Amino acid sequence: MGIKAVGKYKLVITLERRIPYFDKLMGFAVFFPQSEKVVKKYGSKYGTASKYMIYNGPFVQKGWTVSNLSWKMVKNKYYWDKKSVKLNTITWSVQKTPSTSYNLYQSGKLDYTSLDSSQTKQLKSTKGYTTLNQGATFYMQFNIAKNKYLANTNIRKAISLAVNRKGLVSSLGGNNVAANTLTTPGLTDVNGKDYTKLLSSSAESLYPSSTKKSEAVKYMNKGLKQLGVSKFSFKILADDTDSGKKTAELLQSNIEATFGSKVSVSVQNLPFKTRLSRSTAGNFDIVVSGWSADFADPISFLDLFTSTNSENNGKWKNATYDKLIADSKTTSSTSKRWSDLTKEENILLKDAGVAPLYYSTTASLIRPSVKGVIQNRGTWNFKNAYITSSK
Repeated sequence: MGIKAVGKYKLVITLERRIPYFDKLMGFAVFFPQSEKVVKKYGSKYGTASKYMIYNGPFVQKGWTVSNLSWKMVKNKYYWDKKSVKLNTITWSVQKTPSTSYNLYQSGKLDYTSLDSSQTKQLKSTKGYTTLNQGATFYMQFNIAKNKYLANTNIRKAISLAVNRKGLVSSLGGNNVAANTLTTPGLTDVNGKDYTKLLSSSAESLYPSSTKKSEAVKYMNKGLKQLGVSKFSFKILADDTDSGKKTAELLQSNIEATFGSKVSVSVQNLPFKTRLSRSTAGNFDIVVSGWSADFADPISFLDLFTSTNSENNGKWKNATYDKLIADSKTTSSTSKRWSDLTKEENILLKDAGVAPLYYSTTASLIRPSVKGVIQNRGTWNFKNAYITSSK
């Protein structure tokens, strides 16, 4: 397998080819080390409950059984740096509604609570309010393989230009940000500059914060003329969550208001699993999808839309894009790799292969007396967390 343990503390991995982002992959959960002895001991039960796992971090999980609504993390007495760990116990609880969680926070029974969109609007000025960039982008994916209208580049551009992204973000509440790139800002830097700043402004212009009606109509008329039709209809598929419903409704409203009788839009909101199943099967016209980066590199987003990627449900294809993706994965030149990545994303955006809508940001309240918690998008670090007497 090209993996060899050298002594107790060193692992040597030999790759078939150079992977420029290999170090970032090592922080991804699927690459975490496992104890062969423990995995074999617990067999199929491994990882299904607290007692069927082992721990090498500052805390040991107690009482988690998948279905229960409360469990604890207890200080690990065998942790190598246990003297730096201030907390003895962290209690986790699952609440069925954001309002229940907030009420428990208000009464002092919780020290942290996530907020929904309506709470976010009301509580932005509250002490302890915090936001976290999720490294996630929500976008429209067009079924290019099965819908002849959406296979037309000009029609896709027209639909994107009709969207009022600022209005969408406002409707959703929270701290989401209107998106004009697939890769999220803040994911990675290139020589001290955010990667997204390297992208073409002409590509980004197809994804305005507010509706560009005249441009949208121009592209729509061009697309309809190319297809020899005067009007068409399509359906937007989205989750049946509050945000999914609001997103689909706003898209429907924006598009029909921009194009009038030329375009008729219907909406279908389904439970996540059903929506995902239909997306994977290609059973949609436009689907509202989202992706959160697995690791801090644009390839985590851009690889999705190569012609053979299973996440490319709309089957957008571009031979140059595919080649640039392949080249960026193997080149030994860092500067060439960044050049390839920016070219790739510019191609995708200029062709409206997908239409970015917004970058996802979560909001929460954390009690001001709780200090030292490091909030990352994936996992939080409580090693140096502590409680003060201040409120």
